[in-house]
Amino acid sequence: MTDVRDSNGAKLSDGDSVTLIKDLKVKGTSVTLKRGTLIKNIRLTDDEDQIECNAEKVKGLVLRTEFLKKA
Repeated sequence: MTDVRDSNGAKLSDGDSVTLIKDLKVKGTSVTLKRGTLIKNIRLTDDEDQIECNAEKVKGLVLRTEFLKKA
């Protein structure tokens, strides 16, 4: 598996916590995840640009690593 890195170049692994660096609208819902939101226990995917996670209001979310920084 390739290295998965956040927006600052820090290496991410399964179970890490990350923080959003930008407000993100979640497609298909009226939810907006605010900048600074902490997301715990991420899961890596086959795509090195994406991770899976569960946010407070949204389950089964896929986020792009360019909007994250390691917490």
